[in-house]
Amino acid sequence: MEKEAMAYKKLENNYVKCNLCPRLCIIKDGKRGVCRVRENRGGTLFTLIYGLTTAESIDPIEKKPLFHFWPGSDTYSISTLSCTFSCPWCQNWEISQASPGEVYAYELRSDEVVKRAIQSRSLSISYTYNEPLLWYEFVYDTSKLAKENRLQNILVTNGYITKEALLPLVNFIDAANVDIKGFTEQFYRTYCKGDLESVLSATKLMKKEGVHIEVTNLIIPDINDSPDEIKQLSIWIRDNLGKDCPLHFSRFFPHYKMVDRPPTPFETLLKAKKIAEEEGLQFVYIGNIPGEGENTYCPNCKNLLIRRIGFDVLKVDLSEENKCSKCGFKINIVGKANVRTFGRWF
Repeated sequence: MEKEAMAYKKLENNYVKCNLCPRLCIIKDGKRGVCRVRENRGGTLFTLIYGLTTAESIDPIEKKPLFHFWPGSDTYSISTLSCTFSCPWCQNWEISQASPGEVYAYELRSDEVVKRAIQSRSLSISYTYNEPLLWYEFVYDTSKLAKENRLQNILVTNGYITKEALLPLVNFIDAANVDIKGFTEQFYRTYCKGDLESVLSATKLMKKEGVHIEVTNLIIPDINDSPDEIKQLSIWIRDNLGKDCPLHFSRFFPHYKMVDRPPTPFETLLKAKKIAEEEGLQFVYIGNIPGEGENTYCPNCKNLLIRRIGFDVLKVDLSEENKCSKCGFKINIVGKANVRTFGRWF
């Protein structure tokens, strides 16, 4: 479905300026922005993907990954197509690098999404798989309706959005996993065709506005795996998001256009975890290696609080107030944690 876009400005001679992502595309009549899904028609900017859906699924919340937001719950996940970045390692490139008409998609209304989420017994809706911020208008309408029906809203995002566009949306967003892909401007310019500072600014703004934030960093051999870069990322998270912000170091596997290097060595991930913890981060996890670096421990007494294997939650040892059962240390967890295996609560 096509709908007039939000977050844009009309200019002279039927040009428009898109204010959704920090590229701020100036688009002439009949053309689209870099994202391929926002088109100028006679001086009015339209989104071409309103309600256009490429996938829907019921996922464990840990798959997002969110380890400190209603642990053990299910989330109703939906996606559209395209992305503001062009990462050559993308695991979902079939939809993230597609334009309307190039992949199978179907239309959903916001009320249908909310109804399906409720029927699935999920506590939340996750806008995920591709870059959900490009689905801005649909996410805005759906998340607003979801809140009215007591559902939580989650963004799994690259964080590439302007302050102007983000502020209206965060009123309805409860949690976000922000993929900070590297920690140098050169990295972002070379591989993502974007900039790091915009991502950091949007992430700080979400935190300031009360969104629960967790960060993912995919460590790619010989590209963003230097100890100094990992240290600087860890320091930034500690100083801007808090030492209790969960950080997920994820293992790279060769994919899409980046098949010229091996998977991330386990030792590299362990070293990254150690660096982050030495800089004061309390909750550092390892992803894409089931059974390793997935448990939550009390930062104060080292008591095992949540035991995980893959997306299963096998043990929870927290009080009703999400405090350590042994020493009473308050843990940065939103909602109640539950044991869950095979995608369902016990």
